[in-house]
Amino acid sequence: MLLERFLKRCISNYEQVEDPNVRKAYGTCSSVVGICCNILLFVLKYVMGTLSHSIAIVSDAFNNLSDCASCLVTLFGYKLAAKPADKGHPFGHGRMEYLTSLVIAVMIALMGFELLRNSVEKIIRPDAVQFRWLTLAVLVLSIGVKLWMAWFNTKLGKRIQSTVMIATAKDSRSDVAATGATILALLLSLVTTLPVDGIMGTAVSLFILKTAFDIIRDTVGDLLGKPADVETVQKLKELVLAHEKIIGVHDLILHNYGPGRTMGSCHVEVRSDSDFVAVHEVVDLIEREIEEKLHILMTIHMDPVEVDNAAVNHYRHMAEQVIAELHQNLSLHDFRLVSGENTNRLIFDILVPFDCTYTNDELLDMISGELSRMDKTCQVSLTFDRDFT
Repeated sequence: MLLERFLKRCISNYEQVEDPNVRKAYGTCSSVVGICCNILLFVLKYVMGTLSHSIAIVSDAFNNLSDCASCLVTLFGYKLAAKPADKGHPFGHGRMEYLTSLVIAVMIALMGFELLRNSVEKIIRPDAVQFRWLTLAVLVLSIGVKLWMAWFNTKLGKRIQSTVMIATAKDSRSDVAATGATILALLLSLVTTLPVDGIMGTAVSLFILKTAFDIIRDTVGDLLGKPADVETVQKLKELVLAHEKIIGVHDLILHNYGPGRTMGSCHVEVRSDSDFVAVHEVVDLIEREIEEKLHILMTIHMDPVEVDNAAVNHYRHMAEQVIAELHQNLSLHDFRLVSGENTNRLIFDILVPFDCTYTNDELLDMISGELSRMDKTCQVSLTFDRDFT
């Protein structure tokens, strides 16, 4: 494939996309291509727009100039993101990619507002557009270039999981719509005296503003923290549970510090009568496997669980029945039984999904009340957890 050959020639070790230096090389490649293409389109459109007295074409030209500036910001962002961890930033600088996406989105929004202002002025005070076949040819060429750039950045963005490149691809697609509307306005100027140039410019500006909003929404989500994707969580759990000494996994938390920089922790359940030195070796092996296969730095905690104690199993089953009736996605773990002379203290954690409408106090009252009704010796100590994945 041509793209594969191009990447192989331009980027050393191009398949090692988790390497910050390789990611930097991908970003440099994308940015340089974007700068060259957008400068060319800006010059051609600005000249043609000025000769044709078309605000839509001139605005489209400056849209390309802003794209060029975005590419420069992207280049700077990848350079910062590739910096190794240091004393002040022990988790690295990977989130600079998200901040770069945000800067690009703001620049797109500013261009959209400026285009909207100019387009409204053109509707109020229309100016005759001079049709030229050369102008039409330049705009058609621009659409072809932008479609290719959208394809190019989408391919690279998916390959290295870069929100910056995906945002750049979205911007290129919005440019296609903008230029398409400009072409339509140019053609309609031949058959009508209506201010179609300004009307189309307004429509394009609204589309550009929506694109900027979508990028801002997605990027802010990454900065605030999103749950890990379902596929990654499933693969991680499968790696953990593939070891026979592990009988359960819970309290999984994954922190993202930029593409390719994920750290996490979880608790694994092991038999309470296990050889804990041997189990510790297994846990160390699991941590290494997760880092090698999923590129996630994990810290794993062991929870001993009694599995052959009839009393423990009886009370655990009671508790599971009670919480299942309250909400279908409630689950328990870390179950322990402390029996006294006339009491049985049930100690366990409950995983509360975000769609559960009960407060922690309400859950405690309902669970302890129902268990006491079923067995008057029951006393309950609960810890409430949230599902972070």
